[in-house]
Amino acid sequence: MAYIKKILTLLILLTLVLTAAGFYGLLRWIDTPILQAGSSVEFTIKTGSSIRSATQQMRDAGLPMETLLFEIWARSQGKAGKIKAGSFEVKVGETPRELLSKLVDGKFSFASMSIIEGWRFSQMRNAINAHPNIRHDTLGLSDEALMRRLGSTTTQAEGLFFPDTYLFAKNSSDLQVYQQAYQAMQTHLQEAWDKRDANLPYLNPYHALIMASIVEKETGQASDRSMIASVFVNRLRVGMLLQTDPTVIYGMGERYQGNIRKRDLQTDTPYNTYTRAGLPPTPIALPGAASLQAALHPSPSKAFYFVARGNGTSQFSETLDQHNRAVNQYQR
Repeated sequence: MAYIKKILTLLILLTLVLTAAGFYGLLRWIDTPILQAGSSVEFTIKTGSSIRSATQQMRDAGLPMETLLFEIWARSQGKAGKIKAGSFEVKVGETPRELLSKLVDGKFSFASMSIIEGWRFSQMRNAINAHPNIRHDTLGLSDEALMRRLGSTTTQAEGLFFPDTYLFAKNSSDLQVYQQAYQAMQTHLQEAWDKRDANLPYLNPYHALIMASIVEKETGQASDRSMIASVFVNRLRVGMLLQTDPTVIYGMGERYQGNIRKRDLQTDTPYNTYTRAGLPPTPIALPGAASLQAALHPSPSKAFYFVARGNGTSQFSETLDQHNRAVNQYQR
């Protein structure tokens, strides 16, 4: 009987020793870098993944993960059910302890998307559709349906997205990028409208946005923006046709092949400002902050005309005679 008790005592002691050794080994492992050298590893945890599935997804992505040890550690900390779905990156030197915190805190890896001033909305959509780190949830949506998904009161998308560089967690929905750019434009436009000059010929912020888009497409040199806006504002005030080529080009759609001819200027469309008075019905591009400011703070001038000098800048004139001389000098 004493012999059996001695054996049981030894087994208990051995179990305790092995447990302690295993726990000590686990503690050492959780603070040992997963990647000792080389490049970082990116992976994506799918929505609804268990801790076991998540560790396998990490390993499948190329992370040299001890899946069982990581699962044991996560469960021992009460965090196995708290990991977030999304894309993550493990850099050289990061430990399993740091990785678990990253998964629980949702410290996702990020990508960026640049929307360029002067783009049409169609160009913006093409760029987002081609982005490799975005989940493409809107591919089958029309522009009108997309605007409804964003909660917009208008189904016309042109001009309503602010050109900027946006950060987002990798594999985020493209709706997130659209939402960021849409809300940014709403904010910038309203702030600019609230601080606008007095007595401008715009009925509402949307009219100012249309003007800003024209200024964006007409400007070759940044320093000319406020003068170009001044020319068009002066024309609106006296009921003169805007006669701006970019609106005609926009109205031509796919018919535009790089050249604008006399018959194009004479062909009526809702965007032909040679045949129709006032502003076109919608913006013609995505205007940036500088063009919004120019449209709402045009230079105080009496200029009604401008012509490109050929070096990116424009020559401004107050009378038609002055303008014709400038055309002869710079273009003929």
